[in-house]
Amino acid sequence: MRAERLTDSITHHGEGACWWPGWGGLACVDMLAGDVLHLAGSGQVTRTQVGDVAAMIRPRAAGGAVVAVERGLALLDEEGGVDPLRPVWESPAIRMNEGGVAPDGSLYVGSMAYDQAKGAARLYRVRPGRGPETALDAVTISNGIDFSPDGRLAYYNDTPTGQIACFDFDPESGLTGRRVHARVEGNPDGLTVDAEGGVWTAVFGGSRVERWSPEGVRDAVIEVGAAQVTSCAFGGPDLEQLFVTTSRENLAEGVDPAAGSVFVARPGVRGKLVTPFAG
Repeated sequence: MRAERLTDSITHHGEGACWWPGWGGLACVDMLAGDVLHLAGSGQVTRTQVGDVAAMIRPRAAGGAVVAVERGLALLDEEGGVDPLRPVWESPAIRMNEGGVAPDGSLYVGSMAYDQAKGAARLYRVRPGRGPETALDAVTISNGIDFSPDGRLAYYNDTPTGQIACFDFDPESGLTGRRVHARVEGNPDGLTVDAEGGVWTAVFGGSRVERWSPEGVRDAVIEVGAAQVTSCAFGGPDLEQLFVTTSRENLAEGVDPAAGSVFVARPGVRGKLVTPFAG
């Protein structure tokens, strides 16, 4: 299976694909530009600057969106206004990265060191009405996280491990019982879970997105026409399209010309709608 190129090269480091009907289409981030991008069905792209870094975006139950910025979170209202919240840390050596929302509406969002120092980062949990709590420490590049259709399992990528980790999840205990769901040949980046419980992971540097069954068997591969594949998300009216972001970070001019584009495929399985952040 091969993904179709949907846009021109519209990002330097595209990440954080997320579909939400209230937005009228797909959103993603141009991470190190600090921009949130909305892609309308017409193909029009709208950019909103949210800070020096925009690492992920998810809808809020109260309207608008929550965005991970360099050292914390910001709220984005429906008119594009940005309300930065209190920073989670002060160190300029660490920045936010990918995240997702759990079935109970709590936000999981992770970090990484700019120099990718081993174990320097964390995965945080933000529950409504509470400050950030550390869900996992000693993380290196905290990346995609999503949950099984029944809400009982979480899947998570800390990229340098080369693994998709699986956890048990419940609202009281959070993430427990870590084990290996799959060993990926390459660098697992963003991920999403489909309506059948299959785990789709972008493989950075691998020009592909892979599906791993609920049993941990690789059973589908989507080839992407750019090497640095960063995130994937189901969307469209019936959640039958898989949108894929890519990056041209650290690439010389003229190398991998489609890098930075958004791609789309129809993999023959539906996704599930994301849960809005309840905070």
